[in-house]
Amino acid sequence: MDLYKETAHRPIPLPPNNWIMRQSWRNALFLHWPVHPNQLQPLLPSSVVIDTYEGSAWIGIVAFWMKGIYFRGIPFLSVIPPFAEMNVRTYVRYNGKPGVFFITLDVGDWASLNIAKKWYRLPYHTADVQIQQTGSVISYTNARKYEPVFFEGSCTPASEVFFPKEGTLDHFLTEKYCFYTTKNKQDLYHGDIHHQPWPLQKAEIEIGKNTLLSTLNIRADERPIAHFSKGVDSLMWNVKKL
Repeated sequence: MDLYKETAHRPIPLPPNNWIMRQSWRNALFLHWPVHPNQLQPLLPSSVVIDTYEGSAWIGIVAFWMKGIYFRGIPFLSVIPPFAEMNVRTYVRYNGKPGVFFITLDVGDWASLNIAKKWYRLPYHTADVQIQQTGSVISYTNARKYEPVFFEGSCTPASEVFFPKEGTLDHFLTEKYCFYTTKNKQDLYHGDIHHQPWPLQKAEIEIGKNTLLSTLNIRADERPIAHFSKGVDSLMWNVKKL
């Protein structure tokens, strides 16, 4: 598979064992706010270190359309119908290895909520997440069930496609090749991922409602840095306990 062979852009080596599934992510929206590391520390286990860019920590809302999930050996048959997902994340290091730390993930897909939540130890919440496109405008909505948590916003891609250069903020916010998650802020879990560099576009955004961060006691008053991507395919490895 060409996706597996192209690795020069990775900041960390590929894992030695085999990947287990391929995922197709489409119409991805990245929103990021700078925050003081002290705002994030209560949400993280003590085993990870907050990763910063020029002294600032970052909190992100990332939404995308999961077009398909394909297990290794079954490359053309998705095990799920397409669905939308929205997550809140930040960036950390464990023993020097940078990655995404997932704080919450909102999704309405049954398999994610009942299988992936236990398999990958990810903090999924039941929600109605929708992504719709009208012309060049892409709208993103999220209404979490059982909690007063909402997001309503839209983006319009506003630049030519570019690939983030190493050392830039664009690269820091998007080019991550593993994730971390925890159970009760004690046990730490880790999963490797691989994909080609994100083909990014700067985006003009409108946010009508956003309580995803305020429920975490995080203030994000500034206008976020916004990126849009038509998407990438990714390879996923099994999660492991650290």
